[in-house]
Amino acid sequence: MSVRAVLSNPRALVGASILGFFIVIALLAPVISPYSPNDINFLVGLGPSWKHWLGTTEGGQDILSQLIWGTRTSVSVGLLTGALICLVQLVMGVFAGYVGGLTDTAFAMVTNVFLVLPALPLLIVLSAYLQGSGGSGSTLVLIGVIAITGWAWGARVLRSQSIALRNRPFVEAARISGEGRWHIVLSHIVPNMLGIMVANFFGAALFAVLAEAGLEFIGLGNINTVTWGTMLYWAQNDEATLMGLWLWLLVPGLCILLFGTALGLLNFAIDEIANPNLRRD
Repeated sequence: MSVRAVLSNPRALVGASILGFFIVIALLAPVISPYSPNDINFLVGLGPSWKHWLGTTEGGQDILSQLIWGTRTSVSVGLLTGALICLVQLVMGVFAGYVGGLTDTAFAMVTNVFLVLPALPLLIVLSAYLQGSGGSGSTLVLIGVIAITGWAWGARVLRSQSIALRNRPFVEAARISGEGRWHIVLSHIVPNMLGIMVANFFGAALFAVLAEAGLEFIGLGNINTVTWGTMLYWAQNDEATLMGLWLWLLVPGLCILLFGTALGLLNFAIDEIANPNLRRD
């Protein structure tokens, strides 16, 4: 998988452009945000104007400022959770598949258990329990909850690929030369599955963003943190549509849609580039 192949793929270009736009917004939030997202010194329920491009909320906050800072939090949650899920998949799938034996059997059993558990009910139960115990206020806890429910499918795919690669001649040569297990996995196994792992990362990040927004929308996250999900929660809670504040509800939903589209396009593009059978030459 080369940079040229990625740049020549229309899906990858569109997806990377949208993702790059959101990352820039997230990084520059303190600079480009016109106001503090928690500033309540404005008139409530204002429509779009030169002072407030998207209007204000029923609590008196500037919607554009909340959107910008919400982008920072939601994008961070998505990318960090995607990275954490990929790390778990590396251990549970790639390393266990290469080692084999009892280690692989035990890890495969754990993976199968998580595969049959319904992700959405498990997310809701864990989040509700943590909220009741006072632990859901941390964004890191929310990332952990999403990661627990999102790693199994990718781990199973990587495990099967690792089993197929562990008896290849170049892996046997590395083993005979005395290289350690982790060195073999990271130096010889993982590079041959890079396309699948990158696609898994984008898929996991997409799952994380949607899960975070869903949990925040139903009030099972930290509703005092500004994210796309909490914007939707407060818009629904304060009856934004009845008050005519459509942008308060529409814009964060549109951002979730665009961000999910970007990750989905990148996922499909990487899969298409890595899998010769899907290429349209």
